[in-house]
Amino acid sequence: MVDSDTPRVPQLLPDEVHQAVRPGTALLRLVTTQTRDQVLDGAWWPRSRDIGAELPGLIAALTVHLGPVLRVGLDADAWKELPTRLVIDDRVVHIDSFPVGDDTVLITRGDQDHFSLLVVPPHATPEAARAAMARAGEAGNVTRAEQILIDTGTRHAHLVPPEEPRTGHERGER
Repeated sequence: MVDSDTPRVPQLLPDEVHQAVRPGTALLRLVTTQTRDQVLDGAWWPRSRDIGAELPGLIAALTVHLGPVLRVGLDADAWKELPTRLVIDDRVVHIDSFPVGDDTVLITRGDQDHFSLLVVPPHATPEAARAAMARAGEAGNVTRAEQILIDTGTRHAHLVPPEEPRTGHERGER
């Protein structure tokens, strides 16, 4: 059998890799299709909520695959001390605060070319992170970031408090 006939098995990082990863190391997965029909364009697993430590690695990795990144949109409530800009590899990257939630980062390349990445919480287990990143990176995915995190166990669904038991009088009984 020729190498090209051998089925390709997806390569997953061993769990030991995650233990050695430090803040600033970008764990990134991008959708690799020519169309952009999906809700998300990939996923990012930062190792902390320190944007100054995490963002340079992400920007460097994205620049290799997408070209120069001009802007990053993040939810200020999800990150420690969100600056308005960072200098990364001698380029100014503007940081915008958007109420996108802690599960999404918006990337702008060029004037109007936007990418949306799922942000896997730093506390996620390697198994949950891999599942969330794989789901976000599926071509044609239409599931939003928050739901992916709920489905993969990295975020719990908002619990709706149970209704108070109603008395017979409130139900219209006499």
